[in-house]
Amino acid sequence: MEVEPFRNKTEKPSMDHPHTTTSDAARVLRKRRKRRNICFGAIALLVFIIILIIILAFTVFKAKRPVTTVDSVSLSDLNFSVDLARFRVLLNATLDVDLSIKNPNKVGFKYRDSNAQLNYRGQQIGEAPIPAGKISADQTVPMNLTLTVMADRLIYNSRFFSDVTTGGVLPLYAVTRISGKVNVMNLFKIQ
Repeated sequence: MEVEPFRNKTEKPSMDHPHTTTSDAARVLRKRRKRRNICFGAIALLVFIIILIIILAFTVFKAKRPVTTVDSVSLSDLNFSVDLARFRVLLNATLDVDLSIKNPNKVGFKYRDSNAQLNYRGQQIGEAPIPAGKISADQTVPMNLTLTVMADRLIYNSRFFSDVTTGGVLPLYAVTRISGKVNVMNLFKIQ
């Protein structure tokens, strides 16, 4: 009985060994090639997936600003009083404002507490809080806000009376700022 000497697995089979055949050597080479090809395929697939995610993050999933549209504004309350001690006229109005906020992103948008402001010639004359929330992908969410207008600030503006008497039109400017995060596949969080 012949005893086969111990050999290392990394060592190639010797052709002068009596129990080694060419079919064994070919089988070992095929196994090595198969393992190497599987590793290369897995690495190539991983690189492809990473490149695909990066391309999608910078094109399709690129964060866009939400679009805010004022649908309607109506006067719900008007308070008028005169402070004779200070020689002031106090005038406050409450407006009901219907907004639509559209999320143009392909992923959901989560926003923090924000506010809507009403300005007259660069001076803030009203403000309404917007509570935090979430808007799904490509969704438009209607919001009803109550905006309190400090109309006495209007009256004390030097151009107010000329705007009212000449054209009857007040140049009001509404600003709504909504800040939040867009979460792309739980990988990228874009503000």
